[in-house]
Amino acid sequence: MIRQLEGPPVSSVPGSVRCRLNRKQLLLLMLLTLGALLVHGYHPWAEDAEIYIPGVERLLHSELFPFGAEFFQSHASLTLFPNLLAALVRATHLPLEQILFFVHLASIFLLLLACWELSGKCFADPRARWGGIGLIAALLTLPVAGTALYIMDQYVNPRNLAVFASIFSIARILDKKYVQAALFLILAAAIHPFMAIFGLFYSVLLVATERLDLRFAGFASLLPFGIAFEPPSKAYHEVALLHSFHYLLRWHWYEWLGIVGPLVILWWFSRLARSKQWRNLDLLCRALIPYQLICTVAALALSIPARLETLARIQPLRSLYLLYILFVLFGGGLLAEYVLKNRVWRWLALYAPLCAGMFLAQRALFPASAHIEWPGAAPKNPWVQAFVWIRENTPSGAIFALDPLHMQIPGEDANGFRAIAQRSMLADVVKDSGAVSMFPPMAEEWLRQVQAQSGWRDLRAEHFGKLRVQYSVSWVVLQKPGVPGMRCPYQNSAVLVCSTLALQSPASVESARE
Repeated sequence: MIRQLEGPPVSSVPGSVRCRLNRKQLLLLMLLTLGALLVHGYHPWAEDAEIYIPGVERLLHSELFPFGAEFFQSHASLTLFPNLLAALVRATHLPLEQILFFVHLASIFLLLLACWELSGKCFADPRARWGGIGLIAALLTLPVAGTALYIMDQYVNPRNLAVFASIFSIARILDKKYVQAALFLILAAAIHPFMAIFGLFYSVLLVATERLDLRFAGFASLLPFGIAFEPPSKAYHEVALLHSFHYLLRWHWYEWLGIVGPLVILWWFSRLARSKQWRNLDLLCRALIPYQLICTVAALALSIPARLETLARIQPLRSLYLLYILFVLFGGGLLAEYVLKNRVWRWLALYAPLCAGMFLAQRALFPASAHIEWPGAAPKNPWVQAFVWIRENTPSGAIFALDPLHMQIPGEDANGFRAIAQRSMLADVVKDSGAVSMFPPMAEEWLRQVQAQSGWRDLRAEHFGKLRVQYSVSWVVLQKPGVPGMRCPYQNSAVLVCSTLALQSPASVESARE
């Protein structure tokens, strides 16, 4: 296998390596894509899918989500991601579940393809090129310091699709093909405008590192100082407390190492590349250092004054997302160049434990779900089973209430209710608060709905009757053993789905009005 990766002799200057795929290389990239799927798993409805997928479902079925749609539409309205997925469903006539699966595979493949092209401009030895790509594939779900991000999530989202375009743009900049680079950045911005900003910023610094004096860039980090802003509302402050990763001063010490460590190692990579006359690798590493330093200073500036609390949603430290991808890519290439070489046992000694460790970590994150949730397969998770029953047996206009922290309950595996059940629900604490953190005007309504559900585990039937009067909640999802006096047409080993229709009475109406 290693001999096959060596290939024919190439120029000692990495920038001259041709980046056209042959059939064997294409096949190997496809195998790495499938291998990454097997290692890291696939959970189409988990975590941020609760924010992005309902936007697609509403485009396909406009009658869905008559209540509370603002908590996901705020994101959906700023990106072409839901329009792209909805168009694929309409064009192919395939179920959304199958489209999500194929797009997830495509996002992995495109990331590896972009990394393959960029690494070819950094390393002359094909072994080093594949070493970097192999390390990316093995570490796809590596956490990015304290940002609450992975290199790539276990489900489809705009970030996964936008990052490959940013990396392609970097490769085009190295070739001085600036128009093509701009087109890739425009594509990234259409899919995920926020993350595309970091790709643009790094691209500018990349050009400046080569052509200009970078000292002026440091002034950009001082812009937040001295600007007066109104103090955040109390409702928004409640949201801010739930998202400590937005605020650098609330990070743990070991999360700070996730910033400092890569910068020190990148400086060493740069010196090593310079000694080998690997011009492109040296340039990329040198540009990453001011890129991250400026973003870190900006993050500090937004974390210190209380009046800037609402601006922390800019999240300058999401810059680490792009940095980590490039850091892993370069690190894998250098490991292959200097350590792994053509020794098969060394490759196995590195990648087998890494893949096993990442696999076990994913099983620990989603213990109650299948490792790969194949489209069309019966769900293993009892919460998902209940959500599917709701989708198939309740009116599309129904409004539900769940524990606002249900995505953090052991065994729920962070599955999104709206994405699976395709029904409206009262605001939750886990994901809806994330939307509110980015769009502060929603904070007051979010807080009212969350407060209406406070003390969820102690609520009784009369409380659910009040929710029906206040918010037209017609159904609730409860953990077993449930609540006396509720009619629950569905139950499984973990949850019950109960109706509130019989709970509306004159007494409950009067109580709710008071």
